[in-house]
Amino acid sequence: MGPMWLGILLFLLAVHGAWAGKPKEEDDDTERLPSKCEVCKLLSTELQAELSRTGQSREVLELGQVLDTGKRKKHVPYSVSETRLEEALENLCERILDYSVHAERKGSLRYAKGQSQTMATLKGLVQKGVKVDLGIPLELWDEPSVEVTYLKKQCETMLEEFEDVVGDWYFHHQEQPLQNFLCEGHVLPAAETACLQETWTGKEITDGEEKTEGEEEEEEEEEEEEGRDKMTKTGGHPKRDQEEL
Repeated sequence: MGPMWLGILLFLLAVHGAWAGKPKEEDDDTERLPSKCEVCKLLSTELQAELSRTGQSREVLELGQVLDTGKRKKHVPYSVSETRLEEALENLCERILDYSVHAERKGSLRYAKGQSQTMATLKGLVQKGVKVDLGIPLELWDEPSVEVTYLKKQCETMLEEFEDVVGDWYFHHQEQPLQNFLCEGHVLPAAETACLQETWTGKEITDGEEKTEGEEEEEEEEEEEEGRDKMTKTGGHPKRDQEEL
């Protein structure tokens, strides 16, 4: 058994039952829950991305009402309007559910959009005829995990608490990145900002070594083949926990 399969199996034994929601005293899985730094980082990333998407609009809004006195409506560029901010904040935390847990990555990089390497490996095994039991139906494999659901809830809590700070940044401090202004300036103590410096470089760290994406694909194919051969010989199949995906 290769190091990747061994690591996955040992880890899954340790956290089995987390998807079923065992109490903390039965399954101490709290260390795997997203940190406040990670929540703030993703909240900032999503809001900044949405504002960037609408920032080039040349639309002009007409605000106010035409009074009998003949006072005209106020014209405000959409790009600097409160309406733009309100629309960007709408369903902001709901979009966190688009993220997946990439357990093969470290730190805050474990949260990213798209299918994780682990999930791709498992689906590849299923397509090749290997029976993989996650304890849940196949059609639920892509549902948000406990970690992602927690991220979404904490995003909502944080946004409600710091909504005025976000508004202050939008109207007066956009020369600063939102992540710096909100997370470093208002949400987090200096000692808890390390995750903000973590950036994705296209490489993943496994067992202390950096591997290119091509090397990872080759290793993944080898691990799939080895895992399938092993399960064919033993007649068994690995159990996977959705939270590792």
